[in-house]
Amino acid sequence: MTDPKLEVLTPANSQLIFIDHQPQMAFGVQSIDRQTLKNNTVGLAKAAKIFNIPTTITTVETLTFSGHTYPELLEVFPEAPLLERTSMNSWDDQKVRDALKRNGRRKIVVSGLWTEVCNCTFALSAMHDEGYEIYMVADASGGTSVDAHDYAMQRMIQAGVVPVTWQQVLLEWQRDWAHRETYDAVMALVKEHSGAYGMGVDYAYTMVHKAEERVRHGDRLDPVPANK
Repeated sequence: MTDPKLEVLTPANSQLIFIDHQPQMAFGVQSIDRQTLKNNTVGLAKAAKIFNIPTTITTVETLTFSGHTYPELLEVFPEAPLLERTSMNSWDDQKVRDALKRNGRRKIVVSGLWTEVCNCTFALSAMHDEGYEIYMVADASGGTSVDAHDYAMQRMIQAGVVPVTWQQVLLEWQRDWAHRETYDAVMALVKEHSGAYGMGVDYAYTMVHKAEERVRHGDRLDPVPANK
């Protein structure tokens, strides 16, 4: 039997869960720069939106400890219900299990805080109880120390979790630049969230392909004068 993990991620076989992207949880993250973490998380969310990936957002102790989910993440999915829990392990919550089951995809892409607690326990439980395939987005997750994140990733990998990065997931979903229905949106996302890669896209558009360069005037983007 072919190992299902040899199948690349596609918009048809994937679902996504965000676990506890809340300020108090982010305050404790020491394994990755917190602004980079938020950038990568929101980039992943926008990628899921482009490809219509079924997405679950779950939170823990919002009012008593963790605070509200990043507003930038909620802006991407304004209609998504927030599945509130008390358990550190999202899998313990029936609402979360039901949402994942309704989505009907065996490959679950995971982004969450903290790697060593909420991500790890969810991954191990979902694999053990229902045989889900877990794809852990390492750079859209964070732990309370570099060691905490790294050893949790190692533990999960030993158990069969597949480590990925957010941009890797984006490009697996795109797969072919001939998929023009998502091409422009992916390029816009890359320019906004992919750092040096996005700068390279801007350079290629303006310097190689001679796309019209534009400059911002207030809320308006205008062409740069030809004699600049």
